[in-house]
Amino acid sequence: MVRLKLNPLTESATLLRRAGVVIGSVGLTALYSLLILLRALFGRLNRPIVDKYCREWSAALLRLVRASLVVRGEVPDFNDGRRYIIMSTHASHYDIPVSFVSLPGSIRMLAKKELFSIPLLGQAMRAAEFPSIDRSRRNRAVKDLEKARQMMESGIVLWAAPEGTRSPDGQLLPFKKGCFHLALDTQAVIVPVAIRGIHRVLPARTWQINLGQPVDVRVGTPIDTVGKSKDDIAEIMAGVRENLEELLGNGEAE
Repeated sequence: MVRLKLNPLTESATLLRRAGVVIGSVGLTALYSLLILLRALFGRLNRPIVDKYCREWSAALLRLVRASLVVRGEVPDFNDGRRYIIMSTHASHYDIPVSFVSLPGSIRMLAKKELFSIPLLGQAMRAAEFPSIDRSRRNRAVKDLEKARQMMESGIVLWAAPEGTRSPDGQLLPFKKGCFHLALDTQAVIVPVAIRGIHRVLPARTWQINLGQPVDVRVGTPIDTVGKSKDDIAEIMAGVRENLEELLGNGEAE
């Protein structure tokens, strides 16, 4: 078990503090996006630098809300040559920063294509090897899938949320099949990760920010899809769901 203390003091943020968190978060995102783009422009951007920036950005965002992290479970060796995809619960915008800080490896979020249209951030995500799968167009989807496979074979660990949208109360929502198709198409190892208590930091579809919240990151048992086919997708989805439900327990961070 690893504890990552970030000065916890649980309290509801005032309007002024919420404004500070929002402005600080936007500023930090713009700053690190700009750093990535400048390095890319001068040919000085590489994967270790992106990993470093992602973790620094994430840690800074979490300090703004004074989150207190505990990591439990055995994290696989992401450098063993196999393809990995982290399938995480999704109850907050902070799920991704928490994952960057808590887990090793070159983690990249499987992003919605709409994020790439955001000025500065979208260009930085492309430069930093954040993949997207556009399944609405078959030819594009095939190319996106091949690019994602190449990224995974080169050592990138993909992060995906099988729920597809944020849960308002930390409980699991129905799964979408997209990331499971990707796992099967790439014959990846699925690593279930449950992030408990994160829904209280910034509840879905609200501007309420709670400071000093305890967040419990739990890593589950890996599920290897090698040798599996599309006929096995229901079984794999059920296995991941069962694993995440067990990790979530009552949905409360300890």
